[in-house]
Amino acid sequence: MKEAKIVVHTDVLLEHLEGSAHPSALRLAMGEFFCYTTVFQAVEVFAAMRTRRARRAAEDAMSAMKILGLSPKKAPEYGALFAAHPRKRATDLLVAGLCLESRLPLLTARGKDFRGIRGLAIVSPGALTGGGKRARRNRE
Repeated sequence: MKEAKIVVHTDVLLEHLEGSAHPSALRLAMGEFFCYTTVFQAVEVFAAMRTRRARRAAEDAMSAMKILGLSPKKAPEYGALFAAHPRKRATDLLVAGLCLESRLPLLTARGKDFRGIRGLAIVSPGALTGGGKRARRNRE
């Protein structure tokens, strides 16, 4: 089943910006999906950029994606997500909440960090090259 949209996690964005894989998982995803990221990924990526050139490369990558942000109306749902997963990183829960709210899967090599979040679909970068399962949806 081909999904037309996907949220790209920080690890995939940084791998693309570092140029460590050719083609990058981000480039492959952009060829197959309309890519989103979240304001939290944008903050993490820009925090990692140390030079003006690196920041421009990050801006270029971000300009090709829609950036998702929080809605104050969803605070109760986010509160429930935090209560259900007290040991998970706050940023990961916020990202998961945005994916759930938008009904979009998350492209990340860090799927284990999101294990147990009911209803969240995870796509590994390997799935884009045929090296893994397409998408795994948490059912717990």
